Amino acid sequence: MAAIKHIFNEIHYEMVRKLAEGGMGVVYEAMQLGAGNFKKVVAVKLIREEFSAIEEFQKNFIGEARLVADLIHTNIVQTYHLGQIGGQYFMVMEFVRGVNLEVFIEKHRALGRPIPIDLAAFIISRIARGLAYAHQKCDREGRHLNIVHRDIGPKNVLLAYEGDVKLTDFGIAKALDLMYNEEGKVIAGKDEYLSPEQANYAVTDARADLFPLGIVLTEVLLGKNLFRAVDRAQSRRNILGMPIPQFSKLRADVDPKLEVIIQKALIRDRDHRYQSAFEMLTDLEMYLYSDRYGPTNEKLGVYIKEVFGINEPGGTSLSSRPPHPTAQR
Repeated sequence: MAAIKHIFNEIHYEMVRKLAEGGMGVVYEAMQLGAGNFKKVVAVKLIREEFSAIEEFQKNFIGEARLVADLIHTNIVQTYHLGQIGGQYFMVMEFVRGVNLEVFIEKHRALGRPIPIDLAAFIISRIARGLAYAHQKCDREGRHLNIVHRDIGPKNVLLAYEGDVKLTDFGIAKALDLMYNEEGKVIAGKDEYLSPEQANYAVTDARADLFPLGIVLTEVLLGKNLFRAVDRAQSRRNILGMPIPQFSKLRADVDPKLEVIIQKALIRDRDHRYQSAFEMLTDLEMYLYSDRYGPTNEKLGVYIKEVFGINEPGGTSLSSRPPHPTAQR
C-alpha cells in the first residue's frame, strides 16, 4: 500500500484505503488533488502488473475504459480517466458512497425482513433504465455499439445513500470493435446470473441482459437466487431447465401485475422475452406509478439509511462500508 501511495501521489491521486481486491485487480478509494486545494473523492481500479502485461487482458481493460467513458447516465457509474503507471493500467471512476445490492439483500436476510415490494421494483427499474441507455448507445460516427453487459448481478449494482441506483463493471461487456470477445467458445458471466443463451454458448444480443435482470428482481424479492447451486454446472442447468415458479406463491404480496413482469423477463426463448430494456422499464414504471405515488430516489435513500442505521447525512463509519464491486476481476 505504501508503494502504491507513493506512485499515485506523483500523479495527484492520494490513496485513502483499499475497497476490494480480486484475482486480477484492486479498487481503492482515492482523493484526486488539484490546484487551489481542489479535492474530489474517486475510485481507482488498478490492474495487477502481471495482467497488465497480457495483451488480451490489456485490450479488454482499455476497451472497457473507452466504452464506459462515453456512457454518461445517472444510472451508470461514470469513468473519468484511464492511465498507466509503473507498468500497470488503472481506471479512475465515480466513487459511490453507499452499498452494493448484494450487501443490501444480505442485510435484510440478517434482519429477517423482506425488501419492500415497491422498492424492489424501483431498484430494478433503475437498472433497466441504465441498460436501455447503454443498449441504444452509438459511437461518434453513428454506428450502433451493440453493447451487452453480460454480467448483471447484485454485486454490480450500487445503491448510494442518497438513493441513486447505478450499474457498474462493464469488464466483460461486448461492444462493437472495443472488447475482446470469444463468444460461442467461452461463457462470459456468473453461472447463476446467465441468460439461457449465454449458458448455451450462443451469440448474445441486448436481450441477454434482461433474463438476469429478472433473476435479480426475484432475488431482491425473495432474498435468494433460486437458480444458484453449489455446483456451477448445476447452476447453468437450472438456468436452462428449472421450472419457473409462480412467485406469488413464494411471497404473498407479489401481485398479478408484478408476476406478469417477472414471468416475461424469465422467458427462456429470447424472441418471447422482453425485447428491450426500455420495454421492461416501461412495464415496471406503469406498475409503480399508474395508480399511486410510487417510490423515488429520495424514498430509497431514506430507507437505506434506516436499514443500515446511518444517522448523519452522507456517510457512515469506514468499517460498515461494503466492498466496491468493480474489483471482482
